[in-house]
Order: sequence, then C-alpha cells, then structure tokens
Amino acid sequence: MNTEPINQDREALIERSIAFLDEVKDMTAGTDTERWLNRKYGPDSGLYRALARLVTQGVQDGWAANVELDGPVYRRSRIADPSERTHHFSITAVYMDSTGNRQGHPDGRYRGQYHAHPYGEFNMVVPLGPDAALNGPNGWCHAGWTAPAPGSHHYPEARGGAVIALFFLPAGRIAYHPAPQEEVAEHGAA
Repeated sequence: MNTEPINQDREALIERSIAFLDEVKDMTAGTDTERWLNRKYGPDSGLYRALARLVTQGVQDGWAANVELDGPVYRRSRIADPSERTHHFSITAVYMDSTGNRQGHPDGRYRGQYHAHPYGEFNMVVPLGPDAALNGPNGWCHAGWTAPAPGSHHYPEARGGAVIALFFLPAGRIAYHPAPQEEVAEHGAA
C-alpha cells in the first residue's frame, strides 16, 4: 500500500490547523469561546470546510480515528502530539456512531468513554448524516464547535448517526479514568 497520499493528507490537516491554533493558543475554552468559534469558524467557514473534508477523508482512508475503543462504532486516534509546531496542542480525531447502538438509552444516543479536560478542549463537530449530533456543554451540536472548559468532565455522546470530532487539547491534556459515583448514578454505566 502506498502511504504517501495518506501522509500528505495527514500533514495537510496538521498544517491547516496551525494558523487556527496560533489564533486560539491563548484563549480559554468555555461558553464564550464556543460562541466565538461558531461565529468565526462555523460550518460555512473555509477553515471548517477544509478541516472537515480532511478529517472525513482520513476516517475513510483509515488514518484518522482508526483505533477501536468499542468496535467500529467508537474509534479514536491522535493525529499530532503537542509540540512547538502545534503551539503545544494535540490534535485527535474521534468517530462515534449511534446507529443501532446496543447501550439501551431511550433516545438512541451512544455514550463513549468518560473523561476530563484539565485544560479544556476545542472540539470541531463533523456530522456524517443530516441528524447526527455530538453532545457538548451547551447542548447538542449538529455541526460546528464545542469548547468544554478547563476542569470539565463528561461522557461523550452522539445521536442521530455518525459524527467525527476533531479536537484540539492544550498541552495534549485529557484524563481517562472511571467516572465519579455521582456521574455513574446520574448517567448510568457506559
């Protein structure tokens, strides 16, 4: 298999992200930043369209979101580690598909792995169908951005089909650990 086009596409995604990361490197994730991201870089923007095209192609080609966490319906992969080049952000892709999920949630949502955002997260949501959405701190996002604040924690959730989340983590910080008992009681086991 010739990996040159794959590496070129991966490199193009990283390169296209760098100017964006330069702009947000000193911002703090949260509701105000989420609103700003959706105004400036919403689904009709050139940045969103370019990154969505590249990460979607990466998922199709098998270099993005290619590590199975729960079979083919929940996958993740790191595209770039934090480095000086990426302004010390990591770049990661996640694929979640709620279609026919077996978790038993009444609204058909698919729940992923509980985690925390020690320094927050800038998360671009790419729906792969007209009803697909990812749950963010301000509700369901069909296309656009979510920006969980520093110290936030949650189960990522998708509904209405498949979504790709392309997320940028300051210092690459994300914490995967068991949910606190109050989260388990409130949301049920994943």
